[in-house]
Amino acid sequence: MLSKGASLLLVIINLASLTACTGTDDSSPSLPAAEPSLNYSSTKKFDFTWTDSVGAEFYRILEKPDSTSGYAQVGNDIPSGIQSFSIYVPIFKRLNASYILQTCNINECVDSNAVFVTGNLEQSIGYIKATNPGSGDYFGSSISLSGDGNTLAIGAWGEESDTTNITESDTNSNDDSPTSGAVYVFTYENFRWSLQSFIKASNAEAYDWFGYSVSLNDDGNVLVVGAANESSSAQGVNGNQLDNSTSDSGAAYVFIRNDGLWSQNAYLKASNTGENDSFGKAVAISGDGSTIAIGAEEEKSKSSGINGDQTNNNWSNSGAVYVFAKTATSWQQEAYVKASNSLPVSTKFFGETVSLSDNGNTLVVGGSGDQSSATGINGNQSDINASKSGAAYIFTRTNSTWSQQAYVKASNTEANDRFGYNVSISGDGATLAVSAGFEDSASVGVNGDQTDNSANSSGAVYLFSFTNNQWSQQAYLKSSNTEAADEFGSSISLSDDGNLIAIGAASEDGPIPGIGGNELLNSSANSGAVYIFERTNNTWSQLSYVKASNPDAIDLFGGAVSLSDDGDTLAVGANLEDSNGDDDNNNSMGGAGAAYIY
Repeated sequence: MLSKGASLLLVIINLASLTACTGTDDSSPSLPAAEPSLNYSSTKKFDFTWTDSVGAEFYRILEKPDSTSGYAQVGNDIPSGIQSFSIYVPIFKRLNASYILQTCNINECVDSNAVFVTGNLEQSIGYIKATNPGSGDYFGSSISLSGDGNTLAIGAWGEESDTTNITESDTNSNDDSPTSGAVYVFTYENFRWSLQSFIKASNAEAYDWFGYSVSLNDDGNVLVVGAANESSSAQGVNGNQLDNSTSDSGAAYVFIRNDGLWSQNAYLKASNTGENDSFGKAVAISGDGSTIAIGAEEEKSKSSGINGDQTNNNWSNSGAVYVFAKTATSWQQEAYVKASNSLPVSTKFFGETVSLSDNGNTLVVGGSGDQSSATGINGNQSDINASKSGAAYIFTRTNSTWSQQAYVKASNTEANDRFGYNVSISGDGATLAVSAGFEDSASVGVNGDQTDNSANSSGAVYLFSFTNNQWSQQAYLKSSNTEAADEFGSSISLSDDGNLIAIGAASEDGPIPGIGGNELLNSSANSGAVYIFERTNNTWSQLSYVKASNPDAIDLFGGAVSLSDDGDTLAVGANLEDSNGDDDNNNSMGGAGAAYIY
């Protein structure tokens, strides 16, 4: 029999053994933490590497995307023995991000020191050139991302090859068809963008400007392309493409993708084709791919409203929009849309920009030549005392019937501001952005002073929201470095939920590459910039200041922008970028153009 003291000693020994097995003894050694390195290697890609830690069974990457969020795991657990991990991130949202590598076994996980994003991330900016770059091609003059962010269409209305084919790459290097134009379709796979198709019109001819406008639907399988100077006299759908008797009337082309292969699906013309109408100067396709809107900003009929008289061409440059709907077998024109206040003295350019909601039931049309001095929503349209103040028009569809819902003006309407220069509507049709690229106030940021007109053509963007069955202005946006002639609002694009907007300022002058550089330097005239704003609880704030990876004077970066539906991919065109395609700093090919991915 054990004594009382011996029994107590045995209990203590047994408890010590239990403590050692469960790993809760404070004196036992902890799992060594692996320390990661963060590198920026290619488009939107962050690469993490580390050395295996003794005793590790798996690892986790934790991300803190900004200065206010908490850490959360990205991706799956990473087995021991794999000492690297890559993530694809919206780099314009990650300038203040930090990352932790967790080293784990069955008992515990230990954190590395935080690794912070540094620099302006120009190494992670995707840089895209045409496969056949040429001076004056203007590659990037129009740009459209699919909703899922995996397909990108880029227009080059100055491209000069004389082919009429759709090919996987352009091998025709001749320049026998000046400004016939082309569209390049790129796709994203395995952290890499590559050319999928080089598209020419089925009736490509010199000076047609095919690719002046482009628009992709959400899944990227339907593409509409405008050729504003195409000259056939055809009307409607799939008419005679070869009769060039109606100069610069314009056309649009629909292409569809099946199993990665593109083919032309339709050739669209106005129902009242007329000379110099510029049908196709603007195009938009609904997210579901069933509705197309085509603007003809120089159309001349004097009618107003929906499906009026198309035959009287006495009102020069009044403009029109044509809506086409997809039936089971073909496209058909559904509506002929004019401004509600067409006037003989008013050069409206109605239709110079168009935007459709996801279901195609809401259409927004810009007309920067509108002359009324009204402000806000549904003001007096007949007061024509503010020349080129501009307007936007909202139309809705019910059972194939269209009607005007609202007439939208700026809160600070003034002559020559060109409100309606660009428009973008969210997927649900509840958020609207309208730019006024020549607005003059010197304010900065959100909801500043609209009355100080000391920064001529600095530009502004206005946000509107639809609540309780009515539209109202939600915000007045200016850049964080407002200056004269920047043309903030040269291009705009909303995310699908309307909570993020990309705004181009093609004439901004900053020289610093990448994201978040010094905004106050102005040594690179008209290099261009893009500004990202974000809405949180109905309050807007600027998120980032974005430049090209190789900014140069007169590149016009930001002349075209496009956001994916989730707002996590941004594409930007710079149609006067000059590099030769082999070296992004060799500016020997003036106006070749480029595109950038963020």
